[in-house]
Amino acid sequence: MAFNEGEFLYLQGEDGKRSWFRLQFGMIKMGGLGVIDGKRFEGLDDGDVVEIVGRRFNVFRPGVVELMESLDRGAQIITPKDACAILMECDIKAGDRVIEVGAGSGGLTTALLHTVAPTGHVHTVEFKEQNVEKALKNVKRTGLDQYWSYQIGDARSVDIDFDDADVITTDMPDVENALDNLVPHLRNGGRICTYVPNANQLELAVNALRGRGFTDVRSMEIMRRGMEVHNGGTRPSFEMLGHTGYLTFARKRSV
Repeated sequence: MAFNEGEFLYLQGEDGKRSWFRLQFGMIKMGGLGVIDGKRFEGLDDGDVVEIVGRRFNVFRPGVVELMESLDRGAQIITPKDACAILMECDIKAGDRVIEVGAGSGGLTTALLHTVAPTGHVHTVEFKEQNVEKALKNVKRTGLDQYWSYQIGDARSVDIDFDDADVITTDMPDVENALDNLVPHLRNGGRICTYVPNANQLELAVNALRGRGFTDVRSMEIMRRGMEVHNGGTRPSFEMLGHTGYLTFARKRSV
């Protein structure tokens, strides 16, 4: 399907570097490439080739991973390797209602919105206004901001304006202190994910979930190691995306 004006796209050169832009069929200012006539993209489709200043580029629509990797970052984001586990373990799908505690820069928010749209909704509770401002900027890039709402407040005490959630995700260090305020907004059978950076916080989160009658409580850490593939010399990469956070998943049962 041909590109539409207003889409968020990127050019990728033979060196793999990406140049991001919002498509308009007028003049587009593009970092490192100068000013380009947007009509050159009219009628092009995903993966097509365009030549600019004597160089060949492919033009692509971003997927959720590319969007997450290119976020304008402030706070640390939940990375794609952890976001994938959250989406699968929490069985998040189109039409689901999700409460997200802690927006950060909007990394997980982006993944959640791509999954629940166009019939679901994500409601974020964020303690810091500057994080919401950064997340909003990034969410608007996705074109999915109509499926997102937020409120600023402390998840431990704020009156959450969202009920019957299918899933709650939390990115806060002392989630055990917020559960009594959060759990009433999760439907019976719904799922919760907690994300904490330290092992002692993990223990507190798990004990708090068990103490509140959650079932299927399990924790994990996700590691990712790339492969260097060359003719006659394929090996694991010396660099590995190791510890980012500890994930705990659980399911709410009726009392």
